[in-house]
Amino acid sequence: MAVYDLEEQENIEALKAWWKDYGKLVIAAVVAFVLGVAGVQGWRYYKADQSMKSAVLFDQVEEALRTGDKAKVKELAAKLVADYPSTTYAARGAMLAARTAFEGGEKDKAAESLQWAAANAKDEALKALANLRLSAVLLDLGKYEDALRVVATPPTEAFAALFADARGDVLVAQGKPADAKAAYQMALDKLPKSAPYRNVVEIKRDALGIQ
Repeated sequence: MAVYDLEEQENIEALKAWWKDYGKLVIAAVVAFVLGVAGVQGWRYYKADQSMKSAVLFDQVEEALRTGDKAKVKELAAKLVADYPSTTYAARGAMLAARTAFEGGEKDKAAESLQWAAANAKDEALKALANLRLSAVLLDLGKYEDALRVVATPPTEAFAALFADARGDVLVAQGKPADAKAAYQMALDKLPKSAPYRNVVEIKRDALGIQ
């Protein structure tokens, strides 16, 4: 029994020595792990909370739009962008604000809102839609080079046809019919045969003399 007691004592002494040398490191590692887990959970909660609040605010923007309260649309959309810029709803709110501004004759403000949406949208489809609308507004403002630039490269192949069609519209306004024809033809090549929008592109193409 004494032998076992001696061995146990030696083990205890060895453990004490090891803890003296490495105990602080162990505690630090445990604390770091706990803080890391807490940080991840906290971040997830924060993101969920931000998403929920931004969704509620976006609903209010849509309601203001439905009731025709343009001032309220601008106010709420601005709050959405300022308070929840990293959420999907912020970009969507900016696009609604752009629509209201454009309909009110504030085309420069519409362009600004769409530029923000295009730059900050997390969803590629939303980003593409913002750029398409921005190109149309810039075209209306006579800023042809800027209008071409934002639709120069589609984010995904799914938007290749719409981006080509938008380029065609700008090129027509610039007085470049040959380039416009090529853009419209590219749009037709990318559009499915069953796409209803093909008829619109074909009309624009045929108006430029393409058979």
